[in-house]
Amino acid sequence: MKTVLLLRHAKSDWGEAGLADFDRPLATRGEKDAPLMGQVLAKFDYMPDQIISSPAKRARQTSQLVAKACGYQPEIDWADSFYGGGSEDLIGALRRLPDSVERPLLVGHNPTLEETVADMLVGPDASWQESMSIKLPTAGLVCLDLPITEWRELVPGQAVLRWFLIPRLVKAIL
Repeated sequence: MKTVLLLRHAKSDWGEAGLADFDRPLATRGEKDAPLMGQVLAKFDYMPDQIISSPAKRARQTSQLVAKACGYQPEIDWADSFYGGGSEDLIGALRRLPDSVERPLLVGHNPTLEETVADMLVGPDASWQESMSIKLPTAGLVCLDLPITEWRELVPGQAVLRWFLIPRLVKAIL
């Protein structure tokens, strides 16, 4: 069995007029929420084997803060297709992983992350996706289990939701 973690970047700062979307940094709240989600991964022993992230500044900062907070040591992989790409880009990245990776963490943006979660849970059938969609707020973290041993076996619709956490809930229970 494989496990996939999907994390939406933490809250970004909209304060600087004229700043390109790609270059928006984290807001103060995002700088606090990102390490909190990394602490959750460490506390509950869900250390990722590999982190793959959008290179946009807010996603990059989120990935780095999460990695530091959970004790992740390897280099973070930056995937250009995670910024502005679609669900097929994230699922394609998973299918290309070496089979030695058991628990990757993908860090990106909405609506792509929400679409990816829906695709992995129910497949590309639009009628199911409308009723099964998950609203993923900033720094929202989803854990999916997959009944596969090799990443190339990944087929949309076969994932099982293990858990879904948001910073507000984590703050309330910790």
